[in-house]
Amino acid sequence: MRGSPANRILGVTHTAPAFEVPRNACDSHTYVFGPDDKFPFSPKRLYTPGPASMEDLEALHRTLHVDRVVVVHPSPYGADNSCTVDAVRKLGHRARGIAVIDDTINDRALANMHASGIRGVRVNLESYGESDPTVAARHLQQAAQRVTHFGWHVQTYTNLGILEALYETILALPTRLVVDHFGRPQAARGTTQPGLEQFLALLRSGRVYVKISAAYRISQEPDYADAALIARAMIDANPERVVWGTDWPHPGAAKRDPAVIEPFRPEDDGAALNRLAGWTKTRTELQKILVDNPARLYQFQQT
Repeated sequence: MRGSPANRILGVTHTAPAFEVPRNACDSHTYVFGPDDKFPFSPKRLYTPGPASMEDLEALHRTLHVDRVVVVHPSPYGADNSCTVDAVRKLGHRARGIAVIDDTINDRALANMHASGIRGVRVNLESYGESDPTVAARHLQQAAQRVTHFGWHVQTYTNLGILEALYETILALPTRLVVDHFGRPQAARGTTQPGLEQFLALLRSGRVYVKISAAYRISQEPDYADAALIARAMIDANPERVVWGTDWPHPGAAKRDPAVIEPFRPEDDGAALNRLAGWTKTRTELQKILVDNPARLYQFQQT
């Protein structure tokens, strides 16, 4: 993956890293979209993204000097994981994937996805507005029961209120839980906001990982400056349970008619990577977040 950077991808210029990125650094949250004629979207989708190819993703990672990647299955495809599995297969040993499943996907299909590099299943509660803890708990428990014997984890996109309500449920899950995008705190409310201390306790337990990704989802400040305090609290809680991701190509910028192609957010992912370096106190912390923790969580082969 090392080589001459291609800084401009999908119309966005990405800043080069201002530090030496460790070998086998991992971007733990990305998506691939298209081509549409090969991978059609679900008619029930909430939004319609434009194309964001595997080749674009590779160009981004050449700029960032990132060697490993996790491709997360995006909601516009429903439970048809074909696009995500195709990307993970083509990216090879440097890639892992996170699937979305429903009752139509049997164990044989899960085994085939495992062989292709899938290592987790996502339960997206936030995008669908799921606010009932009882329903949310059932979704997480059912997903965990389906995938635990494959050694997969469950990944969820939800908020601090749901996570606080499900504290005991999460501790009792038979597999690890990975929480997207900081767990959706409001950075402006700082570290005393409701639910955050309980989430930090989950991190300390070792049962939960958090992705400190997509700071724009929790902050409104320029350069997302107030996200630093939240990130630091999570690293301090358990530096062994924190991973980083870009959220490239940054879908979901606005809620539009699914008949209209929704533009991606124009985020500088090099700036995001440099921001992470500023959030860490030592090279050891950075190594854990970018290399060691994702290698363990996503079962990357040693190289």
